[in-house]
Amino acid sequence: MANASIYRIMEAMRERILVVDDEKDICNILQFNLENEGFEVEVAYSAEEALKKLSDSHSLVILDVMMEGMSGFKMAEKVRKEGNTVPIIFLTAKNAENDMLKGFSLGGDDYITKPFSVKEVLARVKAVLKRTAMAQSSSTKWVYGDLVIDMSSNRVTVKDKEVPLTKKEFEILALLVQSAPTILTRSEILNKVWSDNEFVLDRTVDVHITRLRKKLGDYASLILNRSGFGYYLNTDLKIEK
Repeated sequence: MANASIYRIMEAMRERILVVDDEKDICNILQFNLENEGFEVEVAYSAEEALKKLSDSHSLVILDVMMEGMSGFKMAEKVRKEGNTVPIIFLTAKNAENDMLKGFSLGGDDYITKPFSVKEVLARVKAVLKRTAMAQSSSTKWVYGDLVIDMSSNRVTVKDKEVPLTKKEFEILALLVQSAPTILTRSEILNKVWSDNEFVLDRTVDVHITRLRKKLGDYASLILNRSGFGYYLNTDLKIEK
């Protein structure tokens, strides 16, 4: 195994984030901490106000679901119908699985429940922005020691030897890499990797990850499971283009 040097994929740049919540204290907390990480932050205290402020210059929206007037779900639906693909992280007191799935079905990129940890919010913001940056670059390669994940060709190699992954195995690995170090629940992995018309169980994720780990050999330990939470990659990988 190569030295476990951890590379930062993405330094906090001046990405512009729109925080939408009718609780001013929450807006203030998020704005303060996000700006400390180097982000440019704008706030709106309603969905109606947010729609007026939202522009192509925004890199991400943190959107509360339960607000007076238009809900966050309604706002997200309107934004997506208008063809705006800006990443959206839903922020809500609701934690039911149906609410989470509804958020993803409306085009949400992540879902955080209140009360939240500021560290978790920051980690998820960076993970979503990282995934977005990766998706916009078809020539990206992710590298860790002798492990290379080539997104343009959907190939994984170890010491220049190809690892024979199935389509689903590659998609799960790519999702974990893009999300690192955020923990992804089985439901999140199912929602992002399998289509709506495929009937699969949570156990399906476990089976695929077991096979994926076996094929990765010495690099299997990169994929960890936190009991009761989900799966995550225990390091960031260096980007090469």
